[in-house]
Amino acid sequence: MSTTVRIGIAGFGTQGSMYAKFVAEGRVEGMSLGAVADVDPARRAVAGTDFPDVPSYEDVIAMLDSGDVDAVVTTVPHYLHPELAIAAMERGVHVLVEKPAGVYGRQVEQMNAVAAAHPELRFGVMFNQRNNPLYRRLKEIVEAGEIGRIIRSNWIITTWWRPQGYYDQSAWRATWGGEGGGVLVNQAPHQLDLWQWICGVPESVFAKVSYGLQRDIAVEDEVTVLADFGGGSTGVFVTATHDLVGTDRLEIQGDAGKIVVEGSKVATVTRLREPERDLSAGLGMDQVRQLFRGQLDSTQFHTQETIEFASQWGEQHVGVLANFAAAVLHDEPLLAPGADGLLGVRLANAVHLSSWTGQEVGLDFDDDLFLKLLNERITEEGLFPARDTGR
Repeated sequence: MSTTVRIGIAGFGTQGSMYAKFVAEGRVEGMSLGAVADVDPARRAVAGTDFPDVPSYEDVIAMLDSGDVDAVVTTVPHYLHPELAIAAMERGVHVLVEKPAGVYGRQVEQMNAVAAAHPELRFGVMFNQRNNPLYRRLKEIVEAGEIGRIIRSNWIITTWWRPQGYYDQSAWRATWGGEGGGVLVNQAPHQLDLWQWICGVPESVFAKVSYGLQRDIAVEDEVTVLADFGGGSTGVFVTATHDLVGTDRLEIQGDAGKIVVEGSKVATVTRLREPERDLSAGLGMDQVRQLFRGQLDSTQFHTQETIEFASQWGEQHVGVLANFAAAVLHDEPLLAPGADGLLGVRLANAVHLSSWTGQEVGLDFDDDLFLKLLNERITEEGLFPARDTGR
């Protein structure tokens, strides 16, 4: 059995070149750099300079057929993720698909179906934040019931400031036909994934979305979502790309405690000594009067813990790559199975659909309606062909 997985980099841009560097420097246990593919001659030239002993290809399919790679990571424009993943799996090549898994649910479902038909292959998604030890610990706390039943979750994540030049650098960026959306499909997929990974998948969403509010783009740069998780549990998600001094704050309120995360770095976990309703019912009038006078010491009712982990740049991406290699070589469980990518895509689709229709949208929405409205925007934009509506 081989001791390393030879990874192919499909798309040698910012992300692909970063992964290639991690692998070539030996930071990813069990993985070696097999080949690089990019349609841009200038990017292939850079790859040739940086990694002179690594084969480079103009065409991804040629790389997949070359025998130089055992697996591929799809660091290409979003619409191509499922297409290239399917091509790889049909050739017996393992796949680590970049986020988002795709742009619309139907293409991701097709990719997942091909993966299900090839159980001998490993299929993962680059949700590197699932490898963040802070969020992994918070998921454990929630699943263990340490803050009780979730009543409300709020995430404001506006640390994505992008000046106009960022959008102007590539013809496909911030377009409906090239990228499939804005902040929801480019910057925020990790948080959308973590939100549903920790708090559960919403039943429905109602969204207010602004398109080109502060940037000269057609897609969204300001998003506010109200989510219904069922059973009285709600959530709010706010994201934007025009906040120069952004905020990253997650709150998860349970009926027996609360989690507050600042900057995705430090979490304060409050655990009530008994469920809040029991505390409320057991409070005598003398204590109620003390509360109104600001004299009640509420710390007697709870404990607090601060959680923080040291972090090295790139560590979470490296961890996902190493886990993927271990899954291929030793059949270890994946941190982020590829099929999970559908959840975040459908959540983003539902947010778009709600804003387009002005209605609350269930996560079981009509794929045909979504694709019809997406294609209307692609056609109006006039830069790329409409997407396939076939099943």
